[in-house]
Amino acid sequence: MSILSADAVAQLRSGIRGAVLTPGDPGYDPARTIWNGMVDRRPALIVRCAGVSDVRRAVAFGREQKLTIAVRGGGHHIAGSAVCDGGVMIDLSQMRSVRVDPARRRAFVEPGATLRDFDHEAQAFGLATPLGINSTTGVAGLTLGGGFGWLSRRYGMTVDNLLSADVVTADGTLLQASEGDHPDLFWALRGGGGNFGVVTRFEFELHPVGPQVFGGLVVFPADQGRTVLQRYREFVKDAPDELSVWVVLRQAPPLPFLPAGTHGTNVIVLPVCYSGPVESGPSVVAPLREFGRPIGEHLGPVPYTAWQQAFDPLLAPGARNYWKSHNFATLPDELLDVLLRFSAEVPSSQSEVFLAQLGGRASRIPAEATAYPHRDALFVMNVHGRWNTPAEDQEGVAWARACFNASAPFATGGVYVNFLTADETDRVAAAYGGHYSRLVRVKGTYDPENVFCVNQNIRPAAT
Repeated sequence: MSILSADAVAQLRSGIRGAVLTPGDPGYDPARTIWNGMVDRRPALIVRCAGVSDVRRAVAFGREQKLTIAVRGGGHHIAGSAVCDGGVMIDLSQMRSVRVDPARRRAFVEPGATLRDFDHEAQAFGLATPLGINSTTGVAGLTLGGGFGWLSRRYGMTVDNLLSADVVTADGTLLQASEGDHPDLFWALRGGGGNFGVVTRFEFELHPVGPQVFGGLVVFPADQGRTVLQRYREFVKDAPDELSVWVVLRQAPPLPFLPAGTHGTNVIVLPVCYSGPVESGPSVVAPLREFGRPIGEHLGPVPYTAWQQAFDPLLAPGARNYWKSHNFATLPDELLDVLLRFSAEVPSSQSEVFLAQLGGRASRIPAEATAYPHRDALFVMNVHGRWNTPAEDQEGVAWARACFNASAPFATGGVYVNFLTADETDRVAAAYGGHYSRLVRVKGTYDPENVFCVNQNIRPAAT
């Protein structure tokens, strides 16, 4: 890394519409602080971009000064790839515009926008696109890794709804990537992560959704776990695309619809989202109650925007988070036993194991259509370790790794790239699957010097 001179920083500041922060400047520490409290890195400077010109200048400055470049959108990535030590952090969090064209059902989204920003604008017209489940997540990082959520069974992965992207490449060029322009780059952006440039605008297809969906929770005690999960496994085989039912294994939070005596006990939670006609919701989800004897439920019509924010209190920023993840095509009994055993041993009341249900349209898109390769993943497991203090790190990390190892024999071998932690560089090829060699070629075209390397990195072939 080069030594930054005061003159170089002053010159950069004079050409930036946003702000340039260095250690000691007001706002520097908040700007470098991201969602995962385990990440504590100190960039040499932070460029808070106000527009595309700022992004181009920041990329050029990083290259000229031989600095590592990190790119922050929402700052929500588990591995902390939004921030680096000693380099330049290109902070896009101030670029949060979301423009909706309701007649054409299109949304044009800047890279600092969160899911909450997107949903707020799109739902004003009764429209949505598949995103994640935590409204503080950044749209950019979610999309570039593939993206999935409550609408993915009906409308596909987030990348299946991406129509174009404006990209600042490593040499500072601004390109528009789409099926018709730079199709190789467009293909790679849809699941290849932040390896190919800085996306400064996304264009998404929108779909009629809401303003209300039928959603909520059904909660069972852990001692009914095996039966509940077996019946869940059979039910979801024939579930309509409009219905998503996930599984969360954790200690019961103090929800008002649960008896006080169950708070803190081990439970199986089935979060439900049905985006079909709201009046059909009760009959569609009624079979879930027959999986066992629920200790509580909270189901009914709910604004889609509210459902997208329902899990925010459990995923607030600042806690220490460590994840391990697998993809599954089936849920054999032996796997269910593993998940129940480890969920009974969670290291903290905030930790959990969840299974996200995919399938539906997400699995009917041809695997070669996008860089996201895992169309065979009908369930995505995340072993979510979460706690508050560094003293808990060793126990929490060991628990997550042990659950991961015990469930590995039943996994497909693939993994959702957005769930990879910083210490899993050995799984990068698995995250990109059979598309890895093609992604290497695209990387060599648009970033041959690996300027964008603070990510789940695809290294260009030696030239």
